[in-house]
This record gives sequence, C-alpha cells and structure tokens, in this order.
Amino acid sequence: MSNEKLQSASKQVLAPLPYAENALDPVISARTIGFHYGKHHKGYVDNLNNLAAGTEYAGMTLEKIIAATAGKVDKAAIFNNAAQAWNHTFFWRSLRPKGGGEPPAVLKKKIEAAFGTLDACKKELATAATTQFGSGWAWLALDDDKLKVVKTGNADSPLTKGMKPVLTIDVWEHAYYLDYQNRRADYITAVIDKLINWDFATKNLG
Repeated sequence: MSNEKLQSASKQVLAPLPYAENALDPVISARTIGFHYGKHHKGYVDNLNNLAAGTEYAGMTLEKIIAATAGKVDKAAIFNNAAQAWNHTFFWRSLRPKGGGEPPAVLKKKIEAAFGTLDACKKELATAATTQFGSGWAWLALDDDKLKVVKTGNADSPLTKGMKPVLTIDVWEHAYYLDYQNRRADYITAVIDKLINWDFATKNLG
C-alpha cells in the first residue's frame, strides 16, 4: 500500500477485503466487519467520488489526493474522505487471521534497534492506541530509516508528516464498539496479540 499504488480511475473503487468478513472472529466479529467495511469504509469511498467528481482530483490516486489536500481548510472534506479510504485499506492489510506472534527476522531486527525488544514495541503501540483521545489511529511508521510509533487523530496519517506507514490500528469507536463497547484496551490487546500482520509490515519496510 505505502509502496503500492491504489487503483487510479475516474472513480475510486472500494478495495476488496483480503479475507472473508468472518475471518477475524472472535477478535473482530463478522458483524463489526460488515458495518466497518461495508458501511463506513464504503461511505468514505462514495463520499470522495461525489466530492471529487468534475474536479482536478478525479482520477488521482488516493496518495496524490492526500498530498494535494493535506492542511488545506477549504479541501478538508476531500482530504478526510481520501485519507480515511486509504487508512482503512491499509488497516485491513495490517491484520490477518492467526496473526501476531513473532515478526520476520528483518522486521524484528529493526524493531529491536528502535525499541530494544518486540515487547517494548508492542507496549508502545498499545499505549499510543489506548491514549489516542477520541477517534484516530496508532501507527508503526518509518521516519527516515528508523521505526517509530505515532498516533494521529481523525483521518490524519504519517503520510502527511513525511513518514512511511508500516502498519496501523484503527481506534475509531466503530472499529470495536459492537464487540467491546467501551473496552478499547481489550480490543487493542487482542488485535496486537492475535491479528497483527507482521508480514505486511515487513513488506512496507522496502
């Protein structure tokens, strides 16, 4: 994703889920995926297509729209929908059934160089995700060549800060509320321990 181009066409297309809606059960239920992907994610794509129709942004990749609209108050709606469409596609790929565990050696070495241990990295990622006030995201990202944990509010992402996203956790309430209600920390722990896709993260190092 960060090193792949999302489909560029006259209209944005909702990227397919990389697994079945029930594949992340019991950590994330099929019901949550149905609403999160089928309503929220699809809504961002549909809204963006409506907003971009007939403008210079029609036909641009999501990355180019994000770069062109970030920080521009009069383009906030386009930015928010483009960024959320991108963030969600990246989030789905950051998860996989039977995830978690040990990262591939090349990623583990980079994690240990930045955080000392894998556990320290996971703890920092969990803390960022838990303490993000309101809606937003927790990210593992490359800043130059060093891994960092960052959190962003609403639709923002490391892309707007000159960093390269490696993986993300969605902490908008719609990501977990049907399954966990107000227990965001339980959702985050379960995602990191059981769903994080370290293989996808490793691909994003390149």
